Amino acid sequence: MRKKLFFIIVSTMSIAASAQQVLSPEMLWKLGRVSVLGISKDKKSIVYKVSTPNVEENKSNSKFFTIPVGGGNATEVNDTKDLVADKNISPDGTYILSSQEVKTENILGKDLYPNLQKSDVHVYNALDYRHWDTWNNGIHNHVFYAENKEKATPIDIMKGENFDAPQKPFGGDEDYIWSPDSKSIIYVSKKKHGTEYAISTNTDLYQYNLETKTTKNLTEDNKGYDTNPQFSPTGNLTWLQMKRDGYEADKNDIIVSFKGMKINLTANWDGSVNSFQWSKDGKKVYFVAAVDGTTQLFEVNFPGVTRIAVTVVQLTNGDFDVHDIVDITGDVALVNRTDMNHASEVYSYNLKSKKWLQLTKVNNDAYAKLSLPKYERRYVTTTDGKKMLVWVILPPNFDKTKKYPTLLYCQGGPQS
Repeated sequence: MRKKLFFIIVSTMSIAASAQQVLSPEMLWKLGRVSVLGISKDKKSIVYKVSTPNVEENKSNSKFFTIPVGGGNATEVNDTKDLVADKNISPDGTYILSSQEVKTENILGKDLYPNLQKSDVHVYNALDYRHWDTWNNGIHNHVFYAENKEKATPIDIMKGENFDAPQKPFGGDEDYIWSPDSKSIIYVSKKKHGTEYAISTNTDLYQYNLETKTTKNLTEDNKGYDTNPQFSPTGNLTWLQMKRDGYEADKNDIIVSFKGMKINLTANWDGSVNSFQWSKDGKKVYFVAAVDGTTQLFEVNFPGVTRIAVTVVQLTNGDFDVHDIVDITGDVALVNRTDMNHASEVYSYNLKSKKWLQLTKVNNDAYAKLSLPKYERRYVTTTDGKKMLVWVILPPNFDKTKKYPTLLYCQGGPQS
């Protein structure tokens, strides 16, 4: 009896200790980072990558998986090349897009003075010497296309230009796409230089014609950001747009080029769009935007030139953030979702029943060992009489009879 009692006490102590474990920086580094590559070609599976940082090696180690879109067990795969459609291959399959760094300016000391090859000096005559942590070293990103076959020679569609596409320092292949007829390439670039580049946000959409080898500015009339080009299922070029030059926190709207007109679908909606995706039938645009201290999924109808009103509808609501839209088919949306206590995982959301289903569960075992913080929304009245949302996040195992050190975090920017 004494042995049994000892076993029960030890087991209880072990369970209590395990339940009280709190998140540490070391444990945070061990969590898997989920990145979705896309939907499989047969539309049955989600293909995703899990990256785990390795502090000792100063790099991330990655593994690839598939999981059924309706839920189920994840399967590890070694090669994802043929699983997901490559958006960089032209619709007719003839060409493939890519980006490469190209040396276009002599800025390094050894470029300007070939006899001083050990020189580490940079020579600048104006601003644009560094963007965040990325130095301007005379190398620019350029868009290339080549025949979709082995050892094909890529062609630089920006040859001789001192401009970037994708945009530095954070741009990727979302900055260039094919036209539906495979005859042209649409890409994002800010074709300014030096100080003018540094103080401007005026990126434009450019169309490069493969046959004539000419480039046309499609958004010259807009002086702010033009980004994220995408074609609708019916062939209408769509993008995100900010109006004001130099104002990087301006309202981001969805613009559709339709029959010679540029239609702003979110002009009368009080919010700013993060990203978007067309419905399969081309009648709606789904998008992600911030609202009330969270990021949620919305939809807006596309009426074309009819008298039907443009209406924005919020589809999700809760204390979480919806990030990338993976896919929306029928009544089911596949998205990345996070909250205060959980890293990004893939969820499905039924637009009719309003029910969530967590598909990937990369970090569930780690969370099960943690005592997670509780959090709540509060509203404070500002000096001009407005209601401002604040989040109160309590420490794990919070005891209201005790006093704790408090961190007041005020989010600033991006525009000062």
